[in-house]
Amino acid sequence: MDPKDITDGDDTPTPRSAQLAEAARDLWEAYQTRQPIAPLRESLPGLTLEEAYVIQQLQEEQVTSAGRRVVGRKIGLTSLAMQRQLGVDSPDFGFFTEDVVYYDDAAVPVEGLISPKVEPEFGFYLGKDLAGEVSLEEALDAIDSVHAAIEIIDSRIRDWDIRLVDTVADNASLAAVAVSREPLPIDVADLAESECALVIDGREVGRGAGSDVMGHPAKPLAWLAGILAHNGVTLKKGDLVLPGSFCAAHPVEAGSSARADFGSLGSLTITFEAGSTTQEYQGDE
Repeated sequence: MDPKDITDGDDTPTPRSAQLAEAARDLWEAYQTRQPIAPLRESLPGLTLEEAYVIQQLQEEQVTSAGRRVVGRKIGLTSLAMQRQLGVDSPDFGFFTEDVVYYDDAAVPVEGLISPKVEPEFGFYLGKDLAGEVSLEEALDAIDSVHAAIEIIDSRIRDWDIRLVDTVADNASLAAVAVSREPLPIDVADLAESECALVIDGREVGRGAGSDVMGHPAKPLAWLAGILAHNGVTLKKGDLVLPGSFCAAHPVEAGSSARADFGSLGSLTITFEAGSTTQEYQGDE
């Protein structure tokens, strides 16, 4: 649903569109204040998945109008472990901007975060545009390089009390992304058989295989291309796409270290520190 589709025909917002816009503003304020809000399914009774994506789109329009550049998409809830952990039953997606992308050995500030968790993932840089209904083979062909990645998720919804509409509206619970500068030495034909462990402070807390991500980690990429095409959006050459976690997410705090360990293929490590963050979301003044 496009935001302009929820007017009365003369560009006058309908009561429902005003409610969706207010929800988007409430989420922006939660970014700034670190004060989470009540689940949107409660404050907006009858909230549909389509409306939840409108709320997300309103936020994307706001960040781009403020000069921040969208450089990629994350696909979430693609593994059974994550669906069970968050009580949902289908994938979702969100966007991220270049100012929330970190690299190897980064120290990620926890200021500005509410209740962060981490997920080990692949990161796919695209070598060509990808749009519309595409096959698994076409999705694989679009991958230019495969990287180790860690997604940092957070919820602006109080106590992580979310259902699918809540997390979709909240930009799929995205906070930041870390990705290795160097690609993993892996052939895309072997993605489903690869394994990754999530290691927190030197202790393995989760592990999964590529096949745990919707049966094949490139399937979410094909799914996303089709979903975005319905809104006139194309995945572009150079975009970074995270297809979903190998295992359940794990909480982190200041002083924690997190490693996505792909064994002999390589790994990505980040740490978390107290202090001010540069990843500040700019809402309405």
